[in-house]
Amino acid sequence: MRDGSWIGQDRSDGTATKLGQHGKPGAVELKEGRGGLPTVALKHPDGSSAEVTLFGGCVTSWKTSGGTEILYIRPDAVFDKSKPISGGIPHCFPQFGPGPIQLHGFARNLDWELVGASGDGKPQVQLQLTDSDKTRSMWPHAFKAVYTVTLEGDQLLTELQVHNTCKQAFEFTASLHSYFGVEDIETTAVQGLKGLEYLDRVADAKHPTLHKELRELVTLSGPVDAVYRGAKRPVRLDNGKGTVTLTSTNWPDVVVWTPWTAMQACYKEFVCVENAQFGSVELAPGESWTAKTAFGFAEDPLEKFCGENPEDPQCIVYDN
Repeated sequence: MRDGSWIGQDRSDGTATKLGQHGKPGAVELKEGRGGLPTVALKHPDGSSAEVTLFGGCVTSWKTSGGTEILYIRPDAVFDKSKPISGGIPHCFPQFGPGPIQLHGFARNLDWELVGASGDGKPQVQLQLTDSDKTRSMWPHAFKAVYTVTLEGDQLLTELQVHNTCKQAFEFTASLHSYFGVEDIETTAVQGLKGLEYLDRVADAKHPTLHKELRELVTLSGPVDAVYRGAKRPVRLDNGKGTVTLTSTNWPDVVVWTPWTAMQACYKEFVCVENAQFGSVELAPGESWTAKTAFGFAEDPLEKFCGENPEDPQCIVYDN
């Protein structure tokens, strides 16, 4: 329904009713998003905001209270369900990377169900994906995935729960494939990875080479596809305007990815720094797995000062 006629009305799946039961006007609202996709908009009292599409359960926008967009949507992204959304925070589940089923799994390419929302101080939405004939044709297991997205001030909080609802054990891998906008990829740096072993997947993702990270600041000067194992510390990204921080629980790995000139039109504008479960998790019948991430952002003090005082001598760039 691309005309938005369902907004504020009940749809056949009860989405509007579920939102109305839990939501709060202005804090959690269902709207028509890009391409007409049903989208839940979260708005915190301090002015920060986020948007989550039901298709793919994808966070497509996260803005700070000052209006700064932290995430990135690639210019080749489409919003017609013909393929996963290229940008924001897509899901990789039940497979991260290449493997026996479609690249990065099917969760980013299916409609999630809205099962709960709250607008009381911390705007929150809860989505759910369960097995179907389509998923079982690719991955023959019964499951329930529950994804909760919360705005807490200038923090974006995510929680992914995977439940085994079948009679046999199954294994899966997963990731939150987060895209972050940067001022210039060549001046971007990632901190918090020093001393970790990483798998370099640039040459061959199926047969990566093992290395140890010796740099305090990981800078980017060519294509990177690296999986850092056992990343327990917070990871920080200097995006040119400030620092994005990823603080995770039970996401054991971090992926850094830039396609470099393979995406000539946009590679300078983004980098992916992702929480991941690279190794397989085995869940017995009835068992669950939960992973959380707190995304934060702190603006560069000079950037903020110059935004408010552009004529100050410290902020004027002189040509040679």
